[in-house]
Amino acid sequence: AGPAGPAGPQGEPGPAAMAADLTCIQCHDEVGTISAKKAGWELEKHGNGTAMLEEYSNKNCAFCHSGNTFSAGIAAGQNFTQLEAGASEPARQDCRACHQIHTTYTDKDWALETTTPVAMVVSGATFDGGSGNLCVNCHQARRYMANFPAKDASGAAIADKYTPSIRFNTHLSDQSDIMLGVLDVNAVLGVEGKAAMHYSKVKDTCVGCHLGANRNHTFEAQVATCTECHADAKDLNINGYLTTFEEKFAALHDALVAKGMLTAEGVAVTKNADGSPVVLDPGPAAALFVYGAIEEDASDGIHNPSYVEALLDASLEALK
Repeated sequence: AGPAGPAGPQGEPGPAAMAADLTCIQCHDEVGTISAKKAGWELEKHGNGTAMLEEYSNKNCAFCHSGNTFSAGIAAGQNFTQLEAGASEPARQDCRACHQIHTTYTDKDWALETTTPVAMVVSGATFDGGSGNLCVNCHQARRYMANFPAKDASGAAIADKYTPSIRFNTHLSDQSDIMLGVLDVNAVLGVEGKAAMHYSKVKDTCVGCHLGANRNHTFEAQVATCTECHADAKDLNINGYLTTFEEKFAALHDALVAKGMLTAEGVAVTKNADGSPVVLDPGPAAALFVYGAIEEDASDGIHNPSYVEALLDASLEALK
């Protein structure tokens, strides 16, 4: 074949695209679907930038505190322990952190970044809760009581002794550990760890409760989801559970304060009067750790009511 000939004349303009032909409107619709989701999202800590500002520069934190870092990490098959550096150009958790936005430019972009079951880093358990698996990539413990061994003068761990720090807890992300009932204090306290009914019976676990059928992006727990099992539920204090929880949690607080293990403000006491590190036996240490773990879970025990109540009862017994 010979060389290509010169370009031909410009053709006639094609017909203008109609709005109905544009896939954009599958999401950017006239009823404000995206605006409604963003309005709710920006009211809470993920969406308003607070979570990003707290810890995005720390390599141990950026996976969950920077939205674009999370998205990239999930795509790479990483977990929160596997970053080499903090986020140099962080982003708050926006739509792209959880959804595959502007991948197909259709409503398929609402798809979540992942729903693969999660191998939890500290407990070793597997969380398989549908869409809630996305959340558990971050909402799992960073440490257990075993991470706080007391040490002798040479720095060697002392068997069955524990030294608390002001962070003698799981980190404020242990929701999945509580839901599965897998804290390492179970054996010390004689508590049988069982997964919650909210794990086995609520479709999509975290998403089912916190977004509900209408996908409310404030992430406030939706009572409408509760009524699928608790038909007469008017609020989250179902069968008076929250009232009982508050009484027992307050009793644990007061017992720990009375033992000199906790300040009135709820902070673990780390030094004795002479300045030496506090050293605790397993039972009292477990009771103190339970207080921190339940506080960090921040559900008032609702993520796993039976398990949390058993932990509280056993902790109070351990302090007698």
